[in-house]
Amino acid sequence: MKLKASLYILLVIFISSCGSSKKSVATTSKKTQASREVPRPDPRPKENKEKDRVVSEDEIDLASLSPVERYIYDYAGIAQEEMRLYGIPASIKIAQGILESGSGNGPLTSRSNNHFGIKCNGWQGEKVYHDDDEAQECFRKYNDPKYSFRDHSLFLFERNRYAFLFDYKSDDYASWARGLKRAGYATDPRYPQKLISLIERYNLNEFDKEVLGKNADTPLPKPQRISNSELEFYFVKKGDTLYNISEKFDITVEELKLINKLKDDHIQIGQELKVKTR
Repeated sequence: MKLKASLYILLVIFISSCGSSKKSVATTSKKTQASREVPRPDPRPKENKEKDRVVSEDEIDLASLSPVERYIYDYAGIAQEEMRLYGIPASIKIAQGILESGSGNGPLTSRSNNHFGIKCNGWQGEKVYHDDDEAQECFRKYNDPKYSFRDHSLFLFERNRYAFLFDYKSDDYASWARGLKRAGYATDPRYPQKLISLIERYNLNEFDKEVLGKNADTPLPKPQRISNSELEFYFVKKGDTLYNISEKFDITVEELKLINKLKDDHIQIGQELKVKTR
């Protein structure tokens, strides 16, 4: 319940600060008909505050929220819990979810609960097929969105090419956004700017601050790096693409093309590729 209460307060903060014309309605203890905008929390130490006021769920008009605001309301708590467990900033995870899933309303997400566009690549669970970079690509399907958030955490935490991200401070969302592009998470050259814009427009970094405040004496987890400079060789099989080969050996498509001097993404069955792991 404390997490929900904190989430409601943070939701009120970013809605009131993002320029929306909607007002958050606060109900007085006397149940009058008057309404007012909920003020920002007093920055002074808690012991100097007046008695804390808890914003109830009834005071947030869910129907009046935009799709992005509703997405934040629904999933910020999950993102914060993933941050505690895996060290990925909640702000980054929420912004990625908004962008990748169309605020939870995109056609792929609606069919699969896949909020981060993670493709099959050895996935043993249910699958859906969706046009993306190529026609009818295979994507993972989840029974509940929360499993998509967990899989996204594992996707970043367990792959060595993303390990350098965890060297950034957990509240340095700008470095995380640029690092995701550098690691090859997305091909869109404006991907970092889009994430940063969402975070700053909706004050998503407030969710990071709340997690860090509660874990001030406990460092967030970091993955263990795997160091291996040897070159390995892989023979292309039927159904292989540069993308799934890069995922299998934990390198980027760009690096795979570079070390094999490939001019495009075309590969042939039986072709020998050098694969460098780090």
